[in-house]
Amino acid sequence: MEVKSPGLYIHIPFCKTRCGYCDFYSITQIEFIPEYLAALERELELYRDEFTSFDTVYFGGGTPSLLRPEQIGDLIDAIRKTFVILPGAEITCEVNPADLNREDLKRLHDLGVNRLNIGVQSFDDDELALLGRRHNRSQAIRAMEDARSAGFENIGLDLIYCLPGQSLSGWESTLSQAIDLAPEHLSCYELELKTHTPLGQRLAQGEIVQPGEDVQREFFLRTSEILEAAGFIHYEVSNFACGMDKASRHNQKYWDHTPYLGLGPSAHSFRGNRRWWNHAALQDYLMGLGEGQKPVAGYEILSPDQLYSEALMLGFRTSRGIDLEKLKSGFGRDLLCEKAQVLEQYRRAGLIMIEQGFIRPTRAGLSVADGLAGL
Repeated sequence: MEVKSPGLYIHIPFCKTRCGYCDFYSITQIEFIPEYLAALERELELYRDEFTSFDTVYFGGGTPSLLRPEQIGDLIDAIRKTFVILPGAEITCEVNPADLNREDLKRLHDLGVNRLNIGVQSFDDDELALLGRRHNRSQAIRAMEDARSAGFENIGLDLIYCLPGQSLSGWESTLSQAIDLAPEHLSCYELELKTHTPLGQRLAQGEIVQPGEDVQREFFLRTSEILEAAGFIHYEVSNFACGMDKASRHNQKYWDHTPYLGLGPSAHSFRGNRRWWNHAALQDYLMGLGEGQKPVAGYEILSPDQLYSEALMLGFRTSRGIDLEKLKSGFGRDLLCEKAQVLEQYRRAGLIMIEQGFIRPTRAGLSVADGLAGL
């Protein structure tokens, strides 16, 4: 059986300001950063006997680039003192274009970070203002240029589409500008507004309007067409890489049941058939660690049927698709026999291909990936 190396996710829950669409846990009280970093090191210690090594480390947020490069370096040192970071490990840091200059990025690179994820979201200043981003188009472009000068050879850009009032041609312009910057990776997310976010409240009150489902699908399909024509591989619903060697190694762990450890408020972890998650509030998180306890808020034990359903759902979200032999050996289920009629309907509708022992979603299939998993 293949042994998969776990990944480590570290949540940095601090932001200078809250974006109007963001649903991730974050706070603006950056004065808590020193206390929080000390707590993270205590949490690392509490997992010393459960995990031994990682081949990916991901600093996400929030806004990890609010930390000084030396603080991120200290965290990497603390990880190395507690666990083994395997040779060739992918170490990713999310950054806001407004935060780091060329010198900071060079220090970050020298400290061992070898992959950046830059939160660009848009190259249109009006759209950035609507989203509540702190940077503008010029800063986004400069961040990419500075990252290259600092030595980064693996850079991803995050973009958001289906914004209120956004035209397809406007989105195509953002994609064109992103392609011109030649990143190794692009993540293109459809804007989803939760009711408790500022933009979600404006949507509920009728102040802004989002595109309907047909338009959303048109945006998705056009995104895939443009980026694949530019040489990117559409390897997951929202993710594109200029080659599979540049696909996010860390994020792929979430899609194939590879173990991962998440540290920090609201972070999730998974191993075997167990998933657990930390307290979402910083004070609750700090309180638990202050008492020498893991700050775990809850957990679930997944049944074989639940793991099987997740394997289908996650598989249909990737261009690699579902490995039928692996499904059979892992769960004792023959999907081709059990769901022959439904799969044939999917195939005739142009949503899947069945080839070389895999069921793979087509571009149209990826646009309705969650629906395919309900077979």
